[in-house]
Amino acid sequence: MSTGGAGGLLAVHAHPDDETLSTGALLATWAAAGLPVTVVTATRGERGEVIPDSLRQLEGAGPALAEHRARELSAALAALGVVDHAFLDTVAPGGPDGSVATYEDSGMVWLGTARAGAGHHVPAGAFVAAPLDEAAARLAEVLRARRPELVVTYDPEGGYGHPDHVRVHEVVARALELVADDVPHPAVWWRRTGRAALAAGRRALRGDAVRAALAGTGGRLTLPDPDGPYPAVAVDDQDLGVLVDVAPVRDRVLAALGAHATQVQAVRAVDGAAGLVGCYALSDGVLQPLLPAEGYVQVAGPRLPLPAQVRRLP
Repeated sequence: MSTGGAGGLLAVHAHPDDETLSTGALLATWAAAGLPVTVVTATRGERGEVIPDSLRQLEGAGPALAEHRARELSAALAALGVVDHAFLDTVAPGGPDGSVATYEDSGMVWLGTARAGAGHHVPAGAFVAAPLDEAAARLAEVLRARRPELVVTYDPEGGYGHPDHVRVHEVVARALELVADDVPHPAVWWRRTGRAALAAGRRALRGDAVRAALAGTGGRLTLPDPDGPYPAVAVDDQDLGVLVDVAPVRDRVLAALGAHATQVQAVRAVDGAAGLVGCYALSDGVLQPLLPAEGYVQVAGPRLPLPAQVRRLP
């Protein structure tokens, strides 16, 4: 990693693409304001599905897919304006980079609509199998080196239950405990989405503006039910504490989504539709709205001065 600085943002994620899908607008906004941004990624997404037929040979080809997704991540971070990144397994606790152990994508199974969980078999080298204190000690080194004012990650359910997301939440919490006596306490935000905003965005996907934006894309996409079910990341809108306006950085976020071509498809800007500013789909082919605002709740630490595009709610 390159040298960061005080006053910055640290975002901790599970796989390449999560940084954009979950916190893309915040990262781009922070970077555009000239503030330090660091992204730490726990795994290289070895067990992800692959969308394009031209790259289908990578699916199930662990190391090859990991290498390709790492390149996608580099391109996405560049689009967002982020220059400081590390994979968690390259940060040696108590010493310089260059450790040997690697953290691999743990895989998942769907437990129900909008909910995921651990599979019956945990692969060798899986991130969820790594000792919690070992992974947390690595992240603690990043916290000591960067001394961020803001740490952003998933809620306790990992947004939708993916075991690697849940583990990242646990690792962040433990790492903050490990540095409590060494580093000024940062603000901690969890990514959240308002249910009403998500429902409005889903309804807007049925409109003419979205159909026009998707014209000529080919492929078969389905539409989500505006009335649910919703992933765990969706909460009552009044429970949100912070909103990041997406419009000023929309082009950066869309470019970053497009960089993750193995994982994300149908990435389009949408204008003139209340409730969304763009759309995309993952490997399941279900169209998703890019909402006008990216939501968070603050769960610890001080109130920070925020860039103009980041609004603290009453």
